[in-house]
Amino acid sequence: MEDRGKILVIDDDRTLLGLLRQSLEKAGYRFIGVTNGIDGLQSVYKDQPDLVILDVMMPRMDGWETCLRIREVSQVPIIMLTAKEEEADKVKGFECGADDYVTKPFSFAELTARVGAVLHRARRGKPAEVPRVYIFDELVVDVDHKEVSVRGQPVDLTPTEFELLVCLAENAGRTVTHEQLLARVWGDEYVDTGYVKRYIWYLRRKIERDPSNPEYIITGRGFGYRLGD
Repeated sequence: MEDRGKILVIDDDRTLLGLLRQSLEKAGYRFIGVTNGIDGLQSVYKDQPDLVILDVMMPRMDGWETCLRIREVSQVPIIMLTAKEEEADKVKGFECGADDYVTKPFSFAELTARVGAVLHRARRGKPAEVPRVYIFDELVVDVDHKEVSVRGQPVDLTPTEFELLVCLAENAGRTVTHEQLLARVWGDEYVDTGYVKRYIWYLRRKIERDPSNPEYIITGRGFGYRLGD
């Protein structure tokens, strides 16, 4: 079977770890499982996984802190896994740097599909023969090197934030609808355009002088966004 990548799962539920191992290995992924955030951080350093599945409620170091600590050293895609259903908890996960959020109970088929979709997004944009650099005044988006700077300063983006910005850059001056952005960045299986609005807000906080009065990412008559004039 084709090797689809290395998945690190950080969860203190050993029974769930065993079930996830079976599901992910059956789908062609290599599995690494640890039961706490500290061991998870060590595995990120040592094993260099392609994606991390991270439980929120864990001893020693919870998922929020673990996610933040991972983001300090790596842009590996992260899927948060938790029993919390409140919108505020989902927002907190995204603010910590997560790329997706799956609520327990879930089907293994759904989680495996999410893993595939997030990995697909993260693996897009491999170096092309012709360099792709988009410049919007003081905002520079270097697609091939996956680098963004604004006003001469580097901007640290998650893989999902970067893919969203690239989609807008590739359609410079044109309004891209919520649905188009959702399909391009998250995949056809996603229907909640709230993902788009939330990540646009995260992007604005990182690149705009005043996120409430954006210079770069402009709302297009309430149905989408555009980058540039």
